[in-house]
Amino acid sequence: MNGGNTVKESDFQKEKEEAINESLQEAYERRYEEERLEYSKNVIKAEILNYISKRKEFSQCILDYRKNLLDEYRDDEDKVAEYFDHERFVKEETFKVIDRRLKELLILDNSPYFGRVDFSEDDSEDKETIYVGRFGMTPEGSYEPLVVDWRAPVASLFYSGKLGKTTYRAPMGEIEADVKLKRQFIIKRGKLTGMFDSAVEVKDDILKMVLSENSSKKLKDIIMTIQEEQDNIIRQPRRKTVVVNGVAGSGKTTIALHRVAYLLYNYRDVLQDKVLILGPNSIFMEYISMVLPSLGEVGVKQRTFKDYAMEVLDMDDMDLMSFKDYMEKVMQQDETFIIEIIYKNSEDFVKELDKKLYQLDNEYYKFQDVYLQDKLVIDSKEIEDLFRVHYINMPLFRRSKKIRRIIFSKIKDLRDDMIRQVQRHYKKLLESMTVEQLNTNGSQVDFMRRNKIREILRASLDTKAALKWLGNPSLMEVYQEINGGKELIYDDLAPLLYLTLKLKGNIIKEDIRHVVIDEAQDYNTLQFRVIKELTKCSSMTIVGDTNQRLVPFDGKIAMTGLKDVFKDFDLEEYSLEKSYRSTREIMEFANGYLKENKVVPLVRQGDKVEVLTFSDNGELEAIVKNKLKEYKEKDYESIAIICKDLKTIEAIGEPLRKNLHIKVMEDEYQIFTAGTVMMPSYYAKGLEFDAVILLEDGTVEEGNDENIKYVMSTRALHNLMIVRKV
Repeated sequence: MNGGNTVKESDFQKEKEEAINESLQEAYERRYEEERLEYSKNVIKAEILNYISKRKEFSQCILDYRKNLLDEYRDDEDKVAEYFDHERFVKEETFKVIDRRLKELLILDNSPYFGRVDFSEDDSEDKETIYVGRFGMTPEGSYEPLVVDWRAPVASLFYSGKLGKTTYRAPMGEIEADVKLKRQFIIKRGKLTGMFDSAVEVKDDILKMVLSENSSKKLKDIIMTIQEEQDNIIRQPRRKTVVVNGVAGSGKTTIALHRVAYLLYNYRDVLQDKVLILGPNSIFMEYISMVLPSLGEVGVKQRTFKDYAMEVLDMDDMDLMSFKDYMEKVMQQDETFIIEIIYKNSEDFVKELDKKLYQLDNEYYKFQDVYLQDKLVIDSKEIEDLFRVHYINMPLFRRSKKIRRIIFSKIKDLRDDMIRQVQRHYKKLLESMTVEQLNTNGSQVDFMRRNKIREILRASLDTKAALKWLGNPSLMEVYQEINGGKELIYDDLAPLLYLTLKLKGNIIKEDIRHVVIDEAQDYNTLQFRVIKELTKCSSMTIVGDTNQRLVPFDGKIAMTGLKDVFKDFDLEEYSLEKSYRSTREIMEFANGYLKENKVVPLVRQGDKVEVLTFSDNGELEAIVKNKLKEYKEKDYESIAIICKDLKTIEAIGEPLRKNLHIKVMEDEYQIFTAGTVMMPSYYAKGLEFDAVILLEDGTVEEGNDENIKYVMSTRALHNLMIVRKV
């Protein structure tokens, strides 16, 4: 018995010593990291002072330059006006670089880094340590970075899988590395509040902590919690076109924006001010507007497809049915309208456009001989040859304009030749006259000469005017012959762009080198084709969720067949099935609306999804009022009451607007703010909220609304409640 007790005591003592050693080691590591953080902050502060001095010095140079300029050109107002331009100096490249770097350093001062990686390269025994942060930082005069930018090639080791042998992609190719340690930090206001060693990818504890935070009125970056599958997409080379089909909450929008930041960091000389992001609506564009600036990137063009198309087509909002009216018709399943949408999204409609183009090319222009007075300028056969042979590859409207210019030039040449003949004729006539004849009839002869010339000039103008048959119809005139004169809708924009490209050629002056398309499940094949043709881009990031298409379609969703559309692209497709946004309970509830492509929820537990019913306004108000009070006690910052459409809001949600003073988002140009809002499903796409109340009218017969309900329910991060009128 005593021997057994001795063994137990020995084991206990050993465990105790191991625990003490482990605790001491942790304390040592913690102290080391705190000292390293203080050192980093001091270096960063010194660099901030350095850049403040540089900024001040540069500003003084500008002031001195202006003063000298005024002294030198005091009497030359034009010269002063030319150079004395504040914007010109502000936009000076040097000033921009200093200003940008200073902003980055001020952010690093608050939180220098969030990760550490210890590794060795290519079987080397030498251990390297890097600290990964939002921006890179190498002290002046040093070659060793204090902080490595998260977008740098070597930083991918922080986001990649487990410890041990791995590789990372660098400009010179794949580099082998042996990762010994991955450590994550939580640094707030310059203080180390937490640190974790991670044997796998970004540690679940930090991920769950970040995901459990409340939502805000703007989408936030995810550089601390990028997962390996997300990082792999973000770091694809510039030449790649990336297509991501990701479930709700998989981070696809954020991945696309972080890929833009990554590409700009690594290819700034090629891509600066040459990236275009196309989003679904203005509410969404406002919501994502702060992600890139938070990563230090500005100057990225962000537009909706509608705004981009209307800019190219020189249309304004009055020319097109509003997005709200369009979606209301879709939500209410207007049969005639939906048939029109499906047809305009089909290949049959593209064939109709091509048929119209063929008719224009072959039947619109009636070639005829062109005469100036009784002299032939050009015959119809030659005009047809110009049209059908010499300029056959030129877009039709540009071709006709080119041929008009050629004919005008020929008219001018013949006119000038005829005038010269008249001049010669009357000159000879005058030279043959005696002095007496000149005195008697000279002025009359000169009058006849001038009259002849006037007749030729008038005839040349008439000949030009008679070339109306070579004029072009307006683009809208051509399209409305196909459209039957109906009001233009969103689905008419891609066909109009297609006709523009075929008839006028590419009229875009913007230099675009990379395009991001979000909510790509809503795009048809023709939209992808015209974007490719307009931008001339072979590098794109395309993200969407085939489960979130709200507009009816026939056949397969275009984003699933892009290898056929972009045959000449180096295209890579990815599928993201894991949702990081909502709790397990919310995602399992949302999965009930899907027939396939079920979402894999992250293991984050939450409240059960409630389903309540009401029969009158008083009941509804009481339910919502109590729930909003509960949400307020939980410190939820953003709450949405989402209805299928505005018609439902007007039918059963109006009392909430009036009596509970809830703001209704009923226009895409309203500013999205935190707090409690009520909105239709189509404005909620792409957004997220701490809590969502789905308001349903069970007294109205609903059609196939599974996708709509999936979209609405997956907007919630922490809490979801269904309130249904019965």
